[in-house]
Amino acid sequence: MKGHTILIVEDELAIADTLKIYLENEGFDVEIVGDGIEAVKVFHQLNPTLVLLDLNLPGQDGIQVCQTLRSSSNVPIIMITARDEERDKLLGLDIGADDYITKPFSVREVVARIKALLRRLWRPETDQDRLMIDEVVIDRKSLQVWKTGREIQVTPTEFKLLAVLMENAGQVLSRPQIIEAMYGYSYEGFERTLDSHIKNLRHKLEDQPQKPQYILTVIGVGYQFKR
Repeated sequence: MKGHTILIVEDELAIADTLKIYLENEGFDVEIVGDGIEAVKVFHQLNPTLVLLDLNLPGQDGIQVCQTLRSSSNVPIIMITARDEERDKLLGLDIGADDYITKPFSVREVVARIKALLRRLWRPETDQDRLMIDEVVIDRKSLQVWKTGREIQVTPTEFKLLAVLMENAGQVLSRPQIIEAMYGYSYEGFERTLDSHIKNLRHKLEDQPQKPQYILTVIGVGYQFKR
């Protein structure tokens, strides 16, 4: 995908080099950094389209780097980790990562995830750019969200999830339906990730996240944005 730059933050050189080769074959520009502290510096110099971020890094770990990047940017972040404990994955999502991949992984899967994430963020919108329901407004062109006139900071994945729910307001959508609408296809393992993004959105949008007024859970089915 010409014109897009991927920052790989990974201290295992063999993994980073393999990812670089595959991504460059797909037309991406690629920069590799192996240290968490250096990654933050390079990020601000490079302004990449997407970050592949390993969790275990020298200098600063991936959690710290993700928190630092999220404090000033909504760049898409895919976290790569050798840890298989659920809490580590969910922690990454809680602090703003858009997705995660666990080592060992298929390089082709990583490339597919990157391309899918960028397609849904950069594809042109054919409908009206702004959509408003009650006090919540989204702008598809700028990827901005407001509630009662106050801007809400969301990640790209959170924005797309909210857009899908609002575009189908009043309808109950299953998790597979939501994932299909977000990515254009569904892949195994994303449903738990989706639940974490829902939780994050509720904390940002709802006055009482435990008693949501907008994003409702329909037990045994999925989610609904209340019209």
